[in-house]
Amino acid sequence: MTTGSVEPQVTPRGLPQTAVRDVLARAAAGAPLDADDTEVLLAATDHDLEALLDAAAAVRDAGLVHAGRPAVLTYSRKVFVPLTTLCRDRCHYCVFVDTPGQLLKKNKPAYMSPEQVLAVVRQGQALGCKEALLTLGDRPEDRWPEARAWLDEHGYASTLEYVGAIARLITAETGMLAHLNPGVMSAEELRVLRPTAPSMGMMLETTSTRLFLEPGQVHFGSPDKDPALRLAVIENAGRLRIPFTTGILVGIGETLRDRAESLIALRDLHERYGHVQEVIVQNFRAKPHTAMQGVADADLREYVAAVAAARLVFGPRMRIQVPPNLSDPAEFDLLIRAGADDWGGVSPLTADHVNPERPWPQIDELARLTAHAGYALRERLTAHPEFVRDAAEWIDPALHPAVSALADADGLAVDVRPSPLPPVQNSGDTPSGGAATAPDAPDLLNSAQLSEVRRLVERAAGDPLALDDAEWETLLRATGSDLGALTATADDVRRYTVGETVSLVINRNLTSTGYRAAGRDGAGTFGLADAAAIAADAASLGATELCIQGRLPDEEDPQAYLEIVRAAKGAAGDLHVHAYRPQDVWDLAERAGLGLEGALGALRAAGVDTVPGTGVKVLSERVRALVAPGDLEIDRWTEGITAAHRAGFRSTSVLFYGHVETARERIAHLRALRGIQDSTGGFTEFVPIPLPGYGTPLVPGRPRSDEHRAMVAVSRLLLSGSIPHIQIPWTRVGRGVASELLRAGGDDLGGSLLDGRVLPDTGIEQGLELPVADAERIAARLFRPFRQRTTDYRTLRQAPR
Repeated sequence: MTTGSVEPQVTPRGLPQTAVRDVLARAAAGAPLDADDTEVLLAATDHDLEALLDAAAAVRDAGLVHAGRPAVLTYSRKVFVPLTTLCRDRCHYCVFVDTPGQLLKKNKPAYMSPEQVLAVVRQGQALGCKEALLTLGDRPEDRWPEARAWLDEHGYASTLEYVGAIARLITAETGMLAHLNPGVMSAEELRVLRPTAPSMGMMLETTSTRLFLEPGQVHFGSPDKDPALRLAVIENAGRLRIPFTTGILVGIGETLRDRAESLIALRDLHERYGHVQEVIVQNFRAKPHTAMQGVADADLREYVAAVAAARLVFGPRMRIQVPPNLSDPAEFDLLIRAGADDWGGVSPLTADHVNPERPWPQIDELARLTAHAGYALRERLTAHPEFVRDAAEWIDPALHPAVSALADADGLAVDVRPSPLPPVQNSGDTPSGGAATAPDAPDLLNSAQLSEVRRLVERAAGDPLALDDAEWETLLRATGSDLGALTATADDVRRYTVGETVSLVINRNLTSTGYRAAGRDGAGTFGLADAAAIAADAASLGATELCIQGRLPDEEDPQAYLEIVRAAKGAAGDLHVHAYRPQDVWDLAERAGLGLEGALGALRAAGVDTVPGTGVKVLSERVRALVAPGDLEIDRWTEGITAAHRAGFRSTSVLFYGHVETARERIAHLRALRGIQDSTGGFTEFVPIPLPGYGTPLVPGRPRSDEHRAMVAVSRLLLSGSIPHIQIPWTRVGRGVASELLRAGGDDLGGSLLDGRVLPDTGIEQGLELPVADAERIAARLFRPFRQRTTDYRTLRQAPR
């Protein structure tokens, strides 16, 4: 497939060649489409599909002009709050839900506490988020006694009452707006929740009763997936004047006719009440360890045809959303051409907990890709502009101050980050029980009963910048139950931001210090032909990354830095080259006379994709002089990594600890990394690495594993909202301790470090391998999903095995 077009395919139903053009002509004349028309469009292929896409794009563009924002696509900057993963349904594609037994094994609460929610939401607020998406399982108390017991203990009559309490708490404490996605609700429950959130949502998914009633189908055994029940919820939302998000799910076993009828049913409800603010057209993605893990992902042709058909069914004034993390970035142009005009909620902080294997694109990258298609990207609120501008009709008066504070004159989001608002006044519809007084709910801890460490941990979880250096040092020195509280909280922050997934990249190391222009002359050395063979071998073994680093010998031509990369890329063009530390780049810059900027440009042209942020132990000249005087000077390392980021390279970041450094120097190092990240956004992960040969603990007598746990936990808390991933250096701590550290805030195992079959001694960590199967077992013992990732934490199109 080429960007912006679809490969020809056979028409699934053998429709007459003129059928699609006839429907498009009627749509262009303003005639409403029915299910028969829509089914014709959904089956379009070849030139008919191209015509459908062109028509959909024209209708979308006209709608944007009518809305007063021509050529502007929208998104909402959000935090994802998975309030509970218990659910009474049994959908065959879902990895969001847990059973009580699984929660127990994960040491995960039945419901997020108010403190846990606020810790995540406040971090999102600091990153400019204005939406808190509350997603949860349907009525878990109806199936699970554990859910009922939690609600009773905390003073709530139902899960939905707790949802309302948390939504009020979020707006009162942060000024952010909640978007509620709690599943099926009665008309009375919708009415009671209306004052807590300016918008709500629930996917229709499909009107197919077959998928609900027939054993073995995707919705069998899930009482809340009855299409009639879901349509009733959407209708009741309209009657109550609630801005509502809904949509269809493409590729779950429904027929084209089902798809067509689903779109028409939603259109008919919207025409009756005018309350559907956006229609999501979502593509099915198979997930491991589900009943549908072997089902193919939604076909791209069918998906884009569904987007385009939805646009023509709903016309120019409806917002059509496509989730950007569920498609390859190369497909974005095509989705925009199909008539989409909204990317939905995108988070700079939290994972998509419903699709944890699909990371969000960076918002800057989303803006760049949107601009590439000829459109600007603007931030909206959880309620779309049309509803914000008509707040008197659509938004409860209790929320008017909060909405007004975040909206500009066009009803889109203001550019500035808001200050917390005073508590929202309720409108008389406050649920009974704990919901009316959420900040004083019984599960909020009495700070007088907490140790100093635990009070610091609570503050750090909500605002990493609130602690001073001395307070962070106190956390680094935590022991006993205080250390347990520190690691548990760090793990909660990990869970509710980056998610549960444990990731690994399949890679091979090549130490460029061993390069010899004349060819291999001993152990650990190699020539250009060897570099090509090593790359080809790594790729054939399933590696997606070749990591190259190490300063060339002075007698070698510095152009060899580039030649090694070209040789590797020439032999394995799809292999991601992760190459050269700041020290190596400076060597190329100076000895080749290129300058720093020129060296980085040359590396990009040669095929380098990302760079290692290694080559420094601690960002302290005192430490460098004592431990690694041959390392690059600290200011030159900082200049080099910053320049790499600004040249478009992303990088890792590291700290080597446990030698002569002080606790204060560790904290200063983390703060410096956070400062660089604030400036460039270039770090993908942070790796806290024990320096071999030392093992000096900050607290005399503290077990070495506790030293590592404290370091990982503090790293997670201090860097939260800045550097997203904390990588566990399993080669330095061993697999057993690595598993412990994944419970202290870690989420990544780094690389598999394949030795390969060609000159394995040229890799710096030869003899240490972590096969995918072993990494999967580590994750499984923690009851967490495993994901093979790319170097820059994207999802592989097809994971090699």
